[in-house]
Amino acid sequence: MQYDVYLINLDPTIGHEIHKTRPCIIISPEEMNENLGTVIIAPMTTKSHDYPTRVKVTFQGKMGWIVLDQIRTVDKKRLVKKLGSIDENAIKKVKDIISEMLVE
Repeated sequence: MQYDVYLINLDPTIGHEIHKTRPCIIISPEEMNENLGTVIIAPMTTKSHDYPTRVKVTFQGKMGWIVLDQIRTVDKKRLVKKLGSIDENAIKKVKDIISEMLVE
């Protein structure tokens, strides 16, 4: 499940939060995913700019962005369906940015 892309219903939202039902990657580790009713996700979008907290990715033939500055926890009931997974290169970039954002 970690680094899989799911269609997730993000509504309701407030202010500048990314909304709608959209693809998101699950970034929480398997131990959490197997034992909790929630997952930590990062939304994906096709409309963005090259910010340091965003990973450019091609998924299902579309160029888009993983928006790591909008990480949030959602109940598993929000997961609509699995769409696939991101590649190893994108996973490494996600890990590097999360580490830089939250550890350093």
